[in-house]
Amino acid sequence: MSLNYEEMSWSDVRDQFRKWREESGRHSDEVVQLWVAVLEDKVQKTGNERHLILEQVIVAALDTARFDIATKCTKQLNEEFPGSLRVMKFKAMRLEALEQYDSAIEVLDAIIEKDETNAAPRKRKIAIMKARGLRLDAIKELNAYLKKFMSDQEAWQELCNLYMGEGEYGKAAFCMEEVLLHNPHSHLIHQRLAEIRYTMGGLENIEIARTYYSQAIKLNPHNLRALYGLFLCCSYLANSKAVSSKRKESQKLAQWALEQASIHTANHTTIKNNEKLIASLDSAFGGLEIKSN
Repeated sequence: MSLNYEEMSWSDVRDQFRKWREESGRHSDEVVQLWVAVLEDKVQKTGNERHLILEQVIVAALDTARFDIATKCTKQLNEEFPGSLRVMKFKAMRLEALEQYDSAIEVLDAIIEKDETNAAPRKRKIAIMKARGLRLDAIKELNAYLKKFMSDQEAWQELCNLYMGEGEYGKAAFCMEEVLLHNPHSHLIHQRLAEIRYTMGGLENIEIARTYYSQAIKLNPHNLRALYGLFLCCSYLANSKAVSSKRKESQKLAQWALEQASIHTANHTTIKNNEKLIASLDSAFGGLEIKSN
C-alpha cells in the first residue's frame, strides 16, 4: 500500500490507523512509518484514542523488529497505567520478541497470578514453549489450561496437534472428540478424526475411521479427501478377515467412493482430457479389483 506521508496530517494518520483497527488489519510497516514520519510528536492531540494508537504501534513495532519504538510506547502506557495487566502483556510480548523467554514467562506468570481467569497469558506461555521446542512441557501446560477452560476448541485442536507430533494418536483422537462435541456438524472435524483413526491402524480403528469418513461425506458430499479416505478404509476392510457380508459391503462402498471421487475430479479439474490421469489415479489406488473370499 502506497501512502504519501508528506501530504498527510496527524488527523489523516489517526483516521487511517482507526480504519486499519476496524478492519483488523496489521499493516505493520505502514503503521511504523506513519508513526515516525507524522504522528509520534503529535499523538497527544488524538485524545483518549492515543492509548489504542500506542497499542497498535507497539504491535507493529514488534512485527518489524523496531524494539526501540515498542519500548518507548510501552513506557508511555506504563506511566499512565502503572501495574496494568494490559501493559504487562505488551512487556511480555516485547521480551518474547527479543527471545528473552524466561523473563517473558515471569511476566506472564505475574499476570496469571493477578487474574487466574485471563486465558491469553496462559496461551502465550504455551506458544513460548512451542517456540523453544519444549513440546512435552507445552502439552503439560495445555492440559492444565484445559482443566480451567474446557470449552476452548482451539486449545483442544492445538493439543491434538501436539499429541500427533509425539505419536500419541489415541490421546489426539480424544482431543478431536472433544472438539466434535462442540461442532457435531463440521465435516472437517469428522474427517480429521477419521484420519487419526486410520493412522492408528487395526481392524477396529479402520471401521471407526470409515464411520467418520462416511459422516464427513454425508455433511459435505464434495469432500474429496473424505471420499478417498472412505475408499482406502473400505479397501482395507474388503481384504480383511471380517465376515463375508461386511467384506462385500465394504467392496461396494469402496467402488462407490472411487466413482464419486472420479466424478468430482473430472468436474472440477482445469486440465483438459484428463481421463488418462483419472485412470492412473484409479490404478494407483489399486484399481479396486477386490474380490471377497
